[in-house]
Amino acid sequence: MSYTVSPDIKTALDSLLNQQKVAKALAWAEQDQNRCIAEQQELTAVEAPTFHEEQRAALFAQKMQEVGLSNVEIDGGGNVIGVRKGAGNGPSILLEAHMDTVFPFGSVPSVELKEDGFLYGPGVSDNTRGLAMILSVVRALDASGIQTHGDLILAGTTREEGRGGMEGVKALFKERRGAIDASISIDSGRMANIIYEATGLRTVEVNFYGVGGHAYGAFGKVANCLHAAARAAAKIADFQVPAEPRTTFCVSNIHGGNQAGVHAIPQQATIIINYRSNSPEVLADLDQRIFNAIREACDEETKRWGQDVITWDSKLYCDIPAGTQDIHSPIIEGLHSVIGSLGLTPVFLRGGATNCSIAIAEGIPAVCMSSYYSPDGVEYNTMDHTLAEKYPVAGAYKGVQAALLTALLCTGAEGLPSILRP
Repeated sequence: MSYTVSPDIKTALDSLLNQQKVAKALAWAEQDQNRCIAEQQELTAVEAPTFHEEQRAALFAQKMQEVGLSNVEIDGGGNVIGVRKGAGNGPSILLEAHMDTVFPFGSVPSVELKEDGFLYGPGVSDNTRGLAMILSVVRALDASGIQTHGDLILAGTTREEGRGGMEGVKALFKERRGAIDASISIDSGRMANIIYEATGLRTVEVNFYGVGGHAYGAFGKVANCLHAAARAAAKIADFQVPAEPRTTFCVSNIHGGNQAGVHAIPQQATIIINYRSNSPEVLADLDQRIFNAIREACDEETKRWGQDVITWDSKLYCDIPAGTQDIHSPIIEGLHSVIGSLGLTPVFLRGGATNCSIAIAEGIPAVCMSSYYSPDGVEYNTMDHTLAEKYPVAGAYKGVQAALLTALLCTGAEGLPSILRP
């Protein structure tokens, strides 16, 4: 897409890059790469499944203290928070990365840097890299003596993945309501990518109930709740959804009965459905269609046998509203300019299910930036969310430089005002 950055943003970045302390900070970030990668390894080795981030949080809090942040805390949402105080005449900016991964305990036997130049380990890219980048940003700022105008709030957040539903960052914004002026999230992916929109996302569990009975003796006398669940899944599988705005659905789990009762009609069955759209209206329509399919499936299974009634209930796991913001918001133009200054062509990704979504829902200017470096035309498959997950090490410091420069543009520093408050 054709995109033009305003002259004011270009001038602000040029002025920042001409500052001696900023040049020193960028050089420090490059020199800090080996240490940053070593911390990425160390943090990845401390497993952190969603809802069980405590051990990694303790280590990240310790490392925040080691980089000189004296006011480190673990808040009510389990998030690790540290603040690098500014001079007091600029906006407060959140720089965060989520601590949790999709892997259960026992999934990370080792974290290894191999000869192919990749760091291997489940969670090493999504999203332990973001935590290591935050620590390197703080070291670079301190080593260069940069004083920001606004506070820089550093955070490792909980419960971003799956059933966590981004509850960690929700809790952070709730506790600090009105104290955060803009938000920068770091997540996995190629650092040329920019996420500035929020994909609406819902995950629901639907439970189906019946009388149950012997698979032979009760046949024809009772309806089968598992058949009702299967009917619902089949109806949903036949849905047609628009390609634009991008809309998706997935029946991700279906189960009922148990191994001991293979000769029994189950009394309960469950399906879990994840559905998303970049349009709030399309998501609302899809939600209605899904629940209509569930009701129809129960009615059809009940009518099929005419003996009892299949009932159902649902549980909402995750509800993230769809949303967007002006693509020429200063924070977005700022990140776009920073990526270009580091030799890459920025790429806007449409939609996104990241912690950035929660900031957008709160009406807070926000971007989600990605973490690994690759030259234009090269995109690695980092195998996120698989046991073969990996992270490319070459040029990794450029991601740290991008985070540092974007944060400085937003907080203001070295006599230059924040681009958020020109």
